[in-house]
Amino acid sequence: MASKGWNVVVSNHRGLGGISITSDCFYNAGWTEDFREIVNYLHQKYPQAPLFAVGTSIGANVLVKYLGEEGEGTPLAGAVSICSPWDLVVTNRFIQRKLVQRCYDKALAIGLKGYAKLHQPVLARLANWEDIRKSRSIREFDRHATCVVAKYETVDTFYRRCSSANYIGNVSVPLLCISALDDPLCTKEAIPWDECRANKNIVLATTHNGGHLAFFQGLTAGKLWWVGAVSEFLLALHDSPYMHRQKAQEHNLHTSLESSIDKSPYVNFMEDGMVTAVTNDDANNSDSDNPISNEMELRSGKVDVQQNEIATEVQNGCCGDSSQEDVTSAQDPVGSPEQAEESTDKIQDVIAPVKKSINQLTRSQGRTVWLLAYIALVTSWPLLGTLGFIFFRKKLRNSLPAKWLRN
Repeated sequence: MASKGWNVVVSNHRGLGGISITSDCFYNAGWTEDFREIVNYLHQKYPQAPLFAVGTSIGANVLVKYLGEEGEGTPLAGAVSICSPWDLVVTNRFIQRKLVQRCYDKALAIGLKGYAKLHQPVLARLANWEDIRKSRSIREFDRHATCVVAKYETVDTFYRRCSSANYIGNVSVPLLCISALDDPLCTKEAIPWDECRANKNIVLATTHNGGHLAFFQGLTAGKLWWVGAVSEFLLALHDSPYMHRQKAQEHNLHTSLESSIDKSPYVNFMEDGMVTAVTNDDANNSDSDNPISNEMELRSGKVDVQQNEIATEVQNGCCGDSSQEDVTSAQDPVGSPEQAEESTDKIQDVIAPVKKSINQLTRSQGRTVWLLAYIALVTSWPLLGTLGFIFFRKKLRNSLPAKWLRN
């Protein structure tokens, strides 16, 4: 993003990046106060500049939760969520299910204990250090450290209250959500398909491959696919009339006991992997006037684990007063069917550049896969030929003349 002329601000979680803990507060999957302070500071310093945010992994969960908490009141003009865990209860159950996931669970627990070790003087004063030191999983660490410091009654209470899926209904800015269906940490079972479909501000994009924050491209895996997708989306959004403008509004959050699934269209999974909506005739008529949010099927690379971070991007150069007046926020279409159709066409125009880029990236990856297959075939053919000769020689020993075998 910086190479394209954006001013980029990178936010590490509290206590990471070599920064000492100076209070009794530690970060967790639902702690949004630090990010809120950063956004408000940037908005105050650059009041005319549109702000965009990108969150990855736990940072994506924090970002979406923040957007739901703020609603129309956020200064952000748009956002992107990459590989969010969405539902922490479901994700925690998943990571303890199979051997591969349990290995990830233990590895992440070791990382969390390393983080706790850095701040042991403070943490040992707030919780039982021996219990923290003996934690062998993320859940055990959350039980002995996170819940004690953040004052949650139980681990599941912490997971339910901090799951970003509960806040999607109140997201009021354009939000692109990218998740890989083969993510070894954040399972596809936790993806809130219906809630995303019901919110016109959200574009949910799922890929067959990509792992957790990997999405590698090229023979040397020197590029990450999601970086290009994020850049295309934010550039298209910046040039569109649908950037969000801050407006005070009362919050109407979804709680863990109130799901928006019953109020939204049904979701149909097609054979090619696309997710489409099926009209619900019994739904509220007012919902039919909303533009349909688009979900794109993406393809990408393999598996990797990357440190969580939230990158808040500020467009280079503050906009003048006149340019800001020309930018209008997206509104629900009202009135005649022609107006609704016109609004839908506008949204399609905004999404079109992103779809075009995604198709180009998919074709490029397809060529890379065929090239890899060709190289593998050429390099392994001599070995396969030798093995095949030895195999058939043994099979046909009794049926071939002896002089052939001697040759």
